[in-house]
Amino acid sequence: MAQTLSHIRVLDLGRVFSGPWTGQMLADLGADVIKVERPGRGDDVRQQGYRARDEAGNETAETSSFLAMNRGKRSVTVNMSSQEGQDVIRQLVKQCDVLIENFKAGDLARYGLDYDSLKAINPRLVYCSITGFGQSGPYSHRPGYDPIFQSMSGLMSLTGNPAEEPGGGPQKVGYAVSDLTAGFYAIIGILAALNHRDAVSGEGQYIDIALFDAQVASIGHVAMNYLVSGIVPKRMGTASPITCPYQAFECSDGHLMIAVGNDSQFRQLVQLLGLPQLADDPRFVLNRLRAQNQKELIPMLQAVMIKQPIRYWQDQLDAMNVPCGPINDLSQVFEDPQLQHRDMLMHMQHSTAGRIPQIANPLKLSATPVNYRRPPPTLSEHTDEVLNELLGMDQAAIAALREKNII
Repeated sequence: MAQTLSHIRVLDLGRVFSGPWTGQMLADLGADVIKVERPGRGDDVRQQGYRARDEAGNETAETSSFLAMNRGKRSVTVNMSSQEGQDVIRQLVKQCDVLIENFKAGDLARYGLDYDSLKAINPRLVYCSITGFGQSGPYSHRPGYDPIFQSMSGLMSLTGNPAEEPGGGPQKVGYAVSDLTAGFYAIIGILAALNHRDAVSGEGQYIDIALFDAQVASIGHVAMNYLVSGIVPKRMGTASPITCPYQAFECSDGHLMIAVGNDSQFRQLVQLLGLPQLADDPRFVLNRLRAQNQKELIPMLQAVMIKQPIRYWQDQLDAMNVPCGPINDLSQVFEDPQLQHRDMLMHMQHSTAGRIPQIANPLKLSATPVNYRRPPPTLSEHTDEVLNELLGMDQAAIAALREKNII
Protein backbone atom coordinates (compact mmCIF):
# COMPACT_ATOMS: atom_id res chain seq x y z
CA MET A 1 0.00 0.00 0.00
CA ALA A 2 1.31 3.46 -0.93
CA GLN A 3 2.02 5.77 1.99
CA THR A 4 1.87 9.54 2.23
CA LEU A 5 5.61 9.95 1.51
CA SER A 6 6.28 6.91 -0.67
CA HIS A 7 7.38 9.26 -3.46
CA ILE A 8 10.00 11.05 -1.31
CA ARG A 9 13.66 10.16 -0.81
CA VAL A 10 15.60 11.58 2.13
CA LEU A 11 19.36 11.80 2.70
CA ASP A 12 19.78 11.68 6.47
CA LEU A 13 23.13 13.08 7.58
CA GLY A 14 21.73 13.49 11.09
CA ARG A 15 23.47 12.22 14.19
CA VAL A 16 22.50 11.40 17.77
CA PHE A 17 18.85 12.41 18.40
CA SER A 18 17.25 15.40 16.67
CA GLY A 19 18.26 14.64 13.08
CA PRO A 20 17.70 10.87 13.26
CA TRP A 21 14.34 11.38 15.02
CA THR A 22 13.23 13.56 12.11
CA GLY A 23 14.37 10.96 9.58
CA GLN A 24 12.60 8.13 11.38
CA MET A 25 9.27 9.93 11.31
CA LEU A 26 9.62 10.49 7.56
CA ALA A 27 10.53 6.82 7.10
CA ASP A 28 7.44 5.77 9.06
CA LEU A 29 5.38 7.79 6.59
CA GLY A 30 6.89 5.91 3.65
CA ALA A 31 9.91 7.97 2.61
CA ASP A 32 13.03 6.14 1.45
CA VAL A 33 15.48 7.39 4.09
CA ILE A 34 19.19 6.83 3.44
CA LYS A 35 21.25 7.29 6.59
CA VAL A 36 24.84 8.36 5.92
CA GLU A 37 27.30 7.34 8.66
CA ARG A 38 31.05 7.31 9.28
CA PRO A 39 32.82 4.15 8.19
CA GLY A 40 33.80 1.92 11.07
CA ARG A 41 32.06 3.79 13.89
CA GLY A 42 28.83 5.17 12.50
CA ASP A 43 26.48 7.53 14.30
CA ASP A 44 27.68 8.34 17.84
CA VAL A 45 24.35 7.11 19.17
CA ARG A 46 25.37 3.57 18.21
CA GLN A 47 27.59 3.76 21.30
CA GLN A 48 24.89 5.08 23.66
CA GLY A 49 22.27 3.26 25.68
CA TYR A 50 21.82 -0.38 26.61
CA ARG A 51 22.96 -3.20 24.34
CA ALA A 52 20.17 -5.22 22.76
CA ARG A 53 20.40 -8.96 23.26
CA ASP A 54 19.76 -11.56 20.60
CA GLU A 55 17.40 -14.49 20.99
CA ALA A 56 20.14 -16.49 22.75
CA GLY A 57 20.58 -13.73 25.32
CA ASN A 58 23.93 -12.51 24.00
CA GLU A 59 24.72 -8.79 23.75
CA THR A 60 24.75 -7.39 20.21
CA ALA A 61 26.28 -4.22 18.78
CA GLU A 62 22.85 -2.57 18.59
CA THR A 63 22.04 -0.04 21.33
CA SER A 64 18.71 1.07 22.71
CA SER A 65 19.31 4.71 21.74
CA PHE A 66 20.08 3.86 18.12
CA LEU A 67 17.12 1.48 17.89
CA ALA A 68 14.83 4.26 19.14
CA MET A 69 15.73 6.74 16.37
CA ASN A 70 16.55 4.87 13.17
CA ARG A 71 13.75 2.54 12.18
CA GLY A 72 12.94 2.33 8.47
CA LYS A 73 16.28 3.59 7.13
CA ARG A 74 19.02 2.25 4.91
CA SER A 75 22.56 2.68 6.30
CA VAL A 76 25.36 3.80 3.97
CA THR A 77 28.86 4.59 5.24
CA VAL A 78 30.81 7.36 3.51
CA ASN A 79 34.01 9.12 4.53
CA MET A 80 32.79 12.69 4.27
CA SER A 81 36.23 14.18 4.92
CA SER A 82 37.55 12.83 1.61
CA GLN A 83 36.96 14.40 -1.78
CA GLU A 84 35.66 11.15 -3.24
CA GLY A 85 33.33 10.70 -0.28
CA GLN A 86 31.96 14.20 -0.81
CA ASP A 87 31.44 13.36 -4.47
CA VAL A 88 29.43 10.25 -3.48
CA ILE A 89 27.20 12.38 -1.26
CA ARG A 90 26.71 14.94 -4.02
CA GLN A 91 25.68 12.18 -6.39
CA LEU A 92 23.17 10.92 -3.83
CA VAL A 93 21.83 14.45 -3.34
CA LYS A 94 20.85 14.53 -7.01
CA GLN A 95 18.54 11.58 -6.34
CA CYS A 96 16.97 12.99 -3.15
CA ASP A 97 14.16 15.35 -2.24
CA VAL A 98 15.25 16.17 1.31
CA LEU A 99 18.54 16.44 3.18
CA ILE A 100 18.65 16.46 7.00
CA GLU A 101 21.78 17.45 8.93
CA ASN A 102 22.58 18.49 12.48
CA PHE A 103 26.26 19.37 12.29
CA LYS A 104 27.47 22.56 13.96
CA ALA A 105 26.62 25.72 12.03
CA GLY A 106 28.85 26.06 8.97
CA ASP A 107 30.56 22.67 9.31
CA LEU A 108 29.29 21.20 6.04
CA ALA A 109 30.45 24.23 4.05
CA ARG A 110 34.02 22.95 4.60
CA TYR A 111 33.12 19.92 2.52
CA GLY A 112 31.12 21.75 -0.13
CA LEU A 113 27.93 20.15 1.24
CA ASP A 114 26.20 23.33 2.41
CA TYR A 115 22.82 24.34 1.02
CA ASP A 116 24.08 26.83 -1.56
CA SER A 117 26.49 24.27 -3.00
CA LEU A 118 23.91 21.49 -3.16
CA LYS A 119 21.11 23.71 -4.43
CA ALA A 120 23.23 24.30 -7.51
CA ILE A 121 23.09 20.60 -8.39
CA ASN A 122 19.51 19.94 -7.16
CA PRO A 123 17.30 23.06 -7.09
CA ARG A 124 14.36 20.97 -5.81
CA LEU A 125 16.23 19.95 -2.65
CA VAL A 126 14.65 20.74 0.73
CA TYR A 127 17.64 21.15 3.04
CA CYS A 128 16.96 21.05 6.79
CA SER A 129 19.68 22.08 9.26
CA ILE A 130 19.14 21.42 12.96
CA THR A 131 21.63 23.04 15.35
CA GLY A 132 21.76 24.10 18.97
CA PHE A 133 21.38 27.85 18.45
CA GLY A 134 20.65 28.23 14.75
CA GLN A 135 22.69 29.49 11.83
CA SER A 136 22.97 33.09 13.04
CA GLY A 137 23.30 35.09 16.23
CA PRO A 138 25.96 35.45 18.93
CA TYR A 139 25.60 31.83 20.09
CA SER A 140 25.46 30.16 16.68
CA HIS A 141 29.02 28.81 16.99
CA ARG A 142 28.32 27.03 20.27
CA PRO A 143 27.79 23.30 20.58
CA GLY A 144 25.01 22.16 22.84
CA TYR A 145 23.06 19.23 24.21
CA ASP A 146 19.54 18.89 25.55
CA PRO A 147 20.21 19.92 29.19
CA ILE A 148 21.66 23.23 28.01
CA PHE A 149 18.47 24.09 26.15
CA GLN A 150 16.26 22.89 28.97
CA SER A 151 18.11 25.25 31.28
CA MET A 152 18.45 28.28 28.98
CA SER A 153 14.87 28.10 27.67
CA GLY A 154 13.36 28.49 31.14
CA LEU A 155 12.02 24.94 31.19
CA MET A 156 14.08 23.94 34.22
CA SER A 157 12.94 27.03 36.09
CA LEU A 158 9.40 25.66 35.75
CA THR A 159 10.17 22.03 36.57
CA GLY A 160 10.66 20.68 40.07
CA ASN A 161 9.44 21.48 43.55
CA PRO A 162 9.52 24.98 45.05
CA ALA A 163 12.92 25.97 46.41
CA GLU A 164 11.59 26.23 49.96
CA GLU A 165 10.39 22.60 49.99
CA PRO A 166 12.59 19.57 50.75
CA GLY A 167 14.29 18.51 47.54
CA GLY A 168 13.25 21.76 45.92
CA GLY A 169 15.11 23.33 43.03
CA PRO A 170 15.27 23.12 39.24
CA GLN A 171 14.87 19.71 37.63
CA LYS A 172 15.58 18.39 34.16
CA VAL A 173 12.77 16.74 32.24
CA GLY A 174 13.57 13.03 32.19
CA TYR A 175 14.24 12.65 28.45
CA ALA A 176 15.90 14.64 25.66
CA VAL A 177 12.87 16.84 25.19
CA SER A 178 14.73 19.62 23.33
CA ASP A 179 16.05 17.25 20.67
CA LEU A 180 12.69 15.63 20.02
CA THR A 181 10.82 18.94 20.06
CA ALA A 182 13.24 20.36 17.48
CA GLY A 183 12.74 17.17 15.46
CA PHE A 184 8.99 17.65 15.42
CA TYR A 185 9.38 21.25 14.22
CA ALA A 186 11.81 20.03 11.58
CA ILE A 187 9.26 17.52 10.31
CA ILE A 188 6.63 20.24 10.04
CA GLY A 189 9.05 22.49 8.17
CA ILE A 190 10.08 19.73 5.76
CA LEU A 191 6.50 18.78 4.95
CA ALA A 192 5.56 22.44 4.46
CA ALA A 193 8.55 23.03 2.17
CA LEU A 194 7.77 19.92 0.12
CA ASN A 195 4.19 21.05 -0.27
CA HIS A 196 5.30 24.50 -1.39
CA ARG A 197 7.80 23.01 -3.84
CA ASP A 198 5.29 20.65 -5.40
CA ALA A 199 2.24 22.92 -5.36
CA VAL A 200 3.68 26.41 -5.86
CA SER A 201 7.33 27.05 -6.71
CA GLY A 202 8.87 23.90 -8.14
CA GLU A 203 11.95 24.61 -6.02
CA GLY A 204 13.21 23.50 -2.63
CA GLN A 205 14.38 25.74 0.18
CA TYR A 206 16.53 25.95 3.29
CA ILE A 207 15.16 25.27 6.79
CA ASP A 208 17.04 26.56 9.83
CA ILE A 209 15.95 24.87 13.09
CA ALA A 210 17.49 25.70 16.48
CA LEU A 211 16.95 23.56 19.56
CA PHE A 212 16.98 26.73 21.68
CA ASP A 213 14.25 28.35 19.57
CA ALA A 214 12.16 25.19 19.50
CA GLN A 215 12.30 24.66 23.24
CA VAL A 216 11.29 28.26 23.97
CA ALA A 217 8.44 28.01 21.47
CA SER A 218 7.17 24.79 23.00
CA ILE A 219 6.77 26.39 26.44
CA GLY A 220 3.85 28.14 24.77
CA HIS A 221 1.09 29.14 27.15
CA VAL A 222 3.37 29.27 30.20
CA ALA A 223 5.61 31.79 28.45
CA MET A 224 2.52 33.72 27.40
CA ASN A 225 1.34 33.79 31.01
CA TYR A 226 4.55 35.66 31.82
CA LEU A 227 4.42 37.94 28.77
CA VAL A 228 0.85 39.00 29.55
CA SER A 229 1.17 39.33 33.33
CA GLY A 230 4.82 40.15 33.91
CA ILE A 231 4.79 37.55 36.69
CA VAL A 232 7.74 35.16 36.51
CA PRO A 233 6.30 31.67 37.12
CA LYS A 234 7.71 29.60 39.96
CA ARG A 235 8.27 25.90 40.27
CA MET A 236 5.17 24.24 41.67
CA GLY A 237 5.97 20.53 41.49
CA THR A 238 3.00 18.76 39.92
CA ALA A 239 0.64 21.72 40.51
CA SER A 240 -0.42 24.46 38.08
CA PRO A 241 -0.38 28.22 38.71
CA ILE A 242 -3.58 28.80 36.71
CA THR A 243 -5.73 25.68 37.22
CA CYS A 244 -6.71 24.00 40.49
CA PRO A 245 -6.89 21.26 41.66
CA TYR A 246 -4.44 20.13 38.99
CA GLN A 247 -1.72 18.07 40.67
CA ALA A 248 -0.72 14.77 42.23
CA PHE A 249 -2.42 13.70 45.46
CA GLU A 250 -1.03 11.17 47.88
CA CYS A 251 -3.24 8.12 48.32
CA SER A 252 -2.75 5.32 50.83
CA ASP A 253 -0.55 3.36 48.39
CA GLY A 254 0.98 5.98 46.08
CA HIS A 255 0.10 9.09 44.09
CA LEU A 256 -2.77 9.89 41.72
CA MET A 257 -2.75 12.80 39.30
CA ILE A 258 -6.01 14.75 39.21
CA ALA A 259 -6.65 17.41 36.57
CA VAL A 260 -9.83 19.36 37.21
CA GLY A 261 -10.37 21.46 34.12
CA ASN A 262 -13.60 23.31 34.93
CA ASP A 263 -15.98 24.26 37.72
CA SER A 264 -18.45 21.43 37.13
CA GLN A 265 -15.65 18.87 37.49
CA PHE A 266 -14.64 20.52 40.75
CA ARG A 267 -18.18 20.19 42.02
CA GLN A 268 -18.12 16.50 41.15
CA LEU A 269 -14.78 16.03 42.90
CA VAL A 270 -15.74 17.63 46.19
CA GLN A 271 -19.08 15.78 46.16
CA LEU A 272 -17.17 12.50 45.90
CA LEU A 273 -14.78 13.52 48.68
CA GLY A 274 -17.65 14.35 51.01
CA LEU A 275 -16.85 18.07 50.91
CA PRO A 276 -19.76 19.46 48.84
CA GLN A 277 -19.70 22.79 50.69
CA LEU A 278 -16.40 23.68 49.01
CA ALA A 279 -18.10 24.02 45.62
CA ASP A 280 -19.97 27.10 46.85
CA ASP A 281 -17.21 28.51 49.03
CA PRO A 282 -16.43 32.04 47.76
CA ARG A 283 -12.72 31.17 47.78
CA PHE A 284 -13.17 28.22 45.46
CA VAL A 285 -16.27 28.75 43.37
CA LEU A 286 -14.30 29.68 40.23
CA ASN A 287 -11.11 28.17 38.85
CA ARG A 288 -9.36 31.54 38.97
CA LEU A 289 -10.14 31.79 42.67
CA ARG A 290 -9.11 28.21 43.37
CA ALA A 291 -5.76 28.87 41.71
CA GLN A 292 -5.29 31.91 43.94
CA ASN A 293 -6.23 29.99 47.08
CA GLN A 294 -4.50 26.68 46.52
CA LYS A 295 -2.77 26.75 49.90
CA GLU A 296 -6.14 26.69 51.64
CA LEU A 297 -7.89 24.23 49.30
CA ILE A 298 -5.34 21.48 48.66
CA PRO A 299 -4.79 20.38 52.28
CA MET A 300 -8.54 19.80 52.70
CA LEU A 301 -8.66 17.59 49.61
CA GLN A 302 -5.44 15.80 50.51
CA ALA A 303 -6.74 14.89 53.96
CA VAL A 304 -9.48 12.80 52.32
CA MET A 305 -7.44 11.38 49.43
CA ILE A 306 -4.87 9.77 51.74
CA LYS A 307 -7.55 7.50 53.25
CA GLN A 308 -8.03 5.28 50.16
CA PRO A 309 -5.76 3.55 47.60
CA ILE A 310 -5.15 4.76 44.06
CA ARG A 311 -7.48 2.23 42.41
CA TYR A 312 -10.40 3.19 44.63
CA TRP A 313 -10.14 6.87 43.77
CA GLN A 314 -9.44 6.24 40.10
CA ASP A 315 -12.55 4.10 39.70
CA GLN A 316 -14.70 6.64 41.53
CA LEU A 317 -13.32 9.62 39.63
CA ASP A 318 -13.61 7.86 36.26
CA ALA A 319 -17.29 7.16 36.99
CA MET A 320 -17.81 10.89 37.60
CA ASN A 321 -15.81 12.00 34.52
CA VAL A 322 -13.17 13.76 36.60
CA PRO A 323 -9.81 13.40 34.76
CA CYS A 324 -7.23 11.42 36.70
CA GLY A 325 -4.44 8.92 36.20
CA PRO A 326 -1.80 7.03 38.16
CA ILE A 327 1.86 8.06 37.99
CA ASN A 328 3.13 5.03 36.10
CA ASP A 329 6.68 3.87 35.80
CA LEU A 330 7.64 2.44 32.40
CA SER A 331 6.97 -1.14 33.44
CA GLN A 332 3.39 -0.07 34.15
CA VAL A 333 3.09 2.05 31.01
CA PHE A 334 3.52 -0.88 28.65
CA GLU A 335 1.07 -3.00 30.65
CA ASP A 336 -1.65 -0.38 30.36
CA PRO A 337 -4.69 -1.84 28.54
CA GLN A 338 -5.37 1.40 26.67
CA LEU A 339 -1.83 1.51 25.29
CA GLN A 340 -2.03 -2.16 24.37
CA HIS A 341 -5.33 -1.60 22.60
CA ARG A 342 -3.73 1.20 20.59
CA ASP A 343 -0.83 -1.09 19.56
CA MET A 344 1.75 1.37 20.82
CA LEU A 345 4.25 -1.38 21.56
CA MET A 346 5.20 -3.47 18.56
CA HIS A 347 8.11 -5.69 17.54
CA MET A 348 10.32 -6.00 14.46
CA GLN A 349 12.72 -8.70 13.34
CA HIS A 350 16.29 -7.40 13.35
CA SER A 351 19.08 -9.12 11.41
CA THR A 352 21.40 -9.44 14.43
CA ALA A 353 19.33 -8.62 17.52
CA GLY A 354 16.37 -10.84 16.67
CA ARG A 355 12.92 -9.70 17.71
CA ILE A 356 13.28 -6.15 19.03
CA PRO A 357 10.66 -3.95 20.73
CA GLN A 358 9.68 -0.66 19.14
CA ILE A 359 7.45 2.16 20.32
CA ALA A 360 4.95 2.57 17.51
CA ASN A 361 4.27 5.77 15.63
CA PRO A 362 1.17 7.36 17.21
CA LEU A 363 -0.22 8.56 13.86
CA LYS A 364 -3.34 6.65 12.85
CA LEU A 365 -3.97 7.42 9.16
CA SER A 366 -7.09 5.86 7.68
CA ALA A 367 -6.09 5.69 4.01
CA THR A 368 -2.28 5.53 4.24
CA PRO A 369 -1.42 3.87 7.56
CA VAL A 370 2.11 3.78 8.90
CA ASN A 371 3.97 0.74 7.60
CA TYR A 372 7.12 -0.47 9.33
CA ARG A 373 9.12 -1.78 6.40
CA ARG A 374 12.62 -2.00 7.84
CA PRO A 375 14.11 -2.39 11.33
CA PRO A 376 16.91 -0.02 12.37
CA PRO A 377 19.86 -0.89 10.10
CA THR A 378 23.19 -2.38 11.07
CA LEU A 379 26.16 -0.20 10.22
CA SER A 380 26.72 -0.02 6.44
CA GLU A 381 24.06 -2.66 5.85
CA HIS A 382 22.84 -1.04 2.63
CA THR A 383 25.96 0.65 1.23
CA ASP A 384 26.33 -1.64 -1.78
CA GLU A 385 22.58 -1.74 -2.42
CA VAL A 386 22.16 2.05 -2.44
CA LEU A 387 25.26 2.82 -4.52
CA ASN A 388 24.21 0.26 -7.10
CA GLU A 389 20.53 1.20 -7.15
CA LEU A 390 20.83 5.00 -7.13
CA LEU A 391 24.25 5.67 -8.63
CA GLY A 392 24.56 2.69 -10.94
CA MET A 393 27.89 1.57 -9.47
CA ASP A 394 28.90 -2.00 -10.19
CA GLN A 395 30.68 -4.25 -7.73
CA ALA A 396 34.11 -3.33 -9.07
CA ALA A 397 33.49 0.41 -8.54
CA ILE A 398 32.13 -0.20 -5.05
CA ALA A 399 35.08 -2.42 -4.18
CA ALA A 400 37.49 0.27 -5.34
CA LEU A 401 35.89 2.84 -3.02
CA ARG A 402 36.03 0.38 -0.16
CA GLU A 403 39.69 -0.34 -0.82
CA LYS A 404 40.44 3.38 -0.44
CA ASN A 405 38.34 3.62 2.76
CA ILE A 406 35.90 5.97 1.08
CA ILE A 407 32.97 3.76 2.08
